[in-house]
Amino acid sequence: MTWRGPTYRTVDGQRIDGVWCHVWRRSPWNDRYHLDDLAVFADGAVRGEERTDLRGLAKLLASGRIAVTEPGASKLPDERSAWASRSGEPVTPEGFLLEVADKVEELNGRPTAGQRCRDAIGLFQQDPSESNRVLLREAYLAVPPHLRIYVLGDMDRQDRPLRILLTEVGAAVDGGGPVVTAEMHADVLDYFNRGDEGVAREKEHRAVRHADDPVTAGEAAFTSPETIYPHGWPDVLGLFVLRNEFPAPVVFAGETYPSVLHGYWALSAADAADHDRIRDAPSGREAHDRGGRADRRADWPGMRLAVMGGLLEAKFTQHPDLAEILLSTGDSVISYTGFSDSPFWRDAPDSRGRNWVGRLLELTRSGLVARQALPS
Repeated sequence: MTWRGPTYRTVDGQRIDGVWCHVWRRSPWNDRYHLDDLAVFADGAVRGEERTDLRGLAKLLASGRIAVTEPGASKLPDERSAWASRSGEPVTPEGFLLEVADKVEELNGRPTAGQRCRDAIGLFQQDPSESNRVLLREAYLAVPPHLRIYVLGDMDRQDRPLRILLTEVGAAVDGGGPVVTAEMHADVLDYFNRGDEGVAREKEHRAVRHADDPVTAGEAAFTSPETIYPHGWPDVLGLFVLRNEFPAPVVFAGETYPSVLHGYWALSAADAADHDRIRDAPSGREAHDRGGRADRRADWPGMRLAVMGGLLEAKFTQHPDLAEILLSTGDSVISYTGFSDSPFWRDAPDSRGRNWVGRLLELTRSGLVARQALPS
C-alpha cells in the first residue's frame, strides 16, 4: 500500500494527524468494487464512508466490504523459490491491519514494527545469544509480511541477511535456499556492523556539514497584525512599530520618506511626479493608495525585494529605539499579517501568502545582531 499525507481532523479544537491510502470498496447496490480513500489517524480512528476503528476495519475486511487488492485481478504466478524471489509477500487483510496499526504508532511518534526489528538486530549484534536470536525472530515476524522484504532498507540484498541469521546452521533458508553455515552467520553480523559504521560516518560528516544548524527550538512565532488606530498611533512604543505604515522617517536612495510604505510605493512609480506625490502623502495608507494607482517602473519586479529590504534596514538602523523593539522578538518567526498588503508581502492562511515582509524583518533583525557583535 502507498500511504499519503499529511491529513488531519479536528477534535475539540485539537488537531489529530493522519495519513491515507487507497482501498477497494464494494458497492452495496451492485456488489461492484471501486477505489476509495481510507484515512487513519493518530487516535486510532479510521475514516472512509464510515467512521470506525481498527476493530471495525477488521470486520469490514473480513466481510469483503473493503479489499486491499483489486478483486478479480489476475494473480501473479507463484515463485519457484522463496529465496530467489525479488517480490515480497502479497498484501492480505491481516497484513494490512498490522500495517494500519503501525501507522497509528508512527503518527504518535512511537516505534513501528520495523523500528523494533532494527532495535532487536542491534541487541543481537551486542550479544549474539540464542535468547536474543529468539527475540529477533519474534520482532521480524511482527513486521507485516508484505513489508518484511524492505525492513533493512537494502534494495539489493533485501531482507536476506535477516533470513540467514534466523535460520539454524545446517538448515536451508526458506526451505529451498542455501544451507546456512556458521561462516554465513558471521558474514551477516559483519554486514550489520559495516552498515552501522557507515551510518556513524555519515552522521559525523553531516554534523560537520550542518554544524551551524540550530540545536534548540526557536522562540514561539510572533504575529505582526495590521491594526487601525482611529485616534493616532499610541504614544508608548510597542511591537506595532514593525508595521511598514508606522511613521518613522527613513533616508534611502538619497531621499527622505515619512515611512517604509511611503518609500516603497514612491520608488515603484515610473513617473517622477508620481514619486513626489506618493512621498508627500499624509499617511502610509494614502501613500499605498496613490502608489497602487500610479504606473509602475518596468524593472520593479526585479528590484522590489531589495528595495523593501533596504528600506527596512534603514528604518531600524536609523531609529535605535525601534531596533530594540525588533530585537526583542528574539529568534521568533515573524508572521506579517493584514488585509491591505498583497499576499506576496504578508502571511496568509492559504498557499498564496509568502510573508516576504516578515522574512525581511527577520533578516534585518539578524543584521542588527551582527552589527552589535562584529567589529565595524
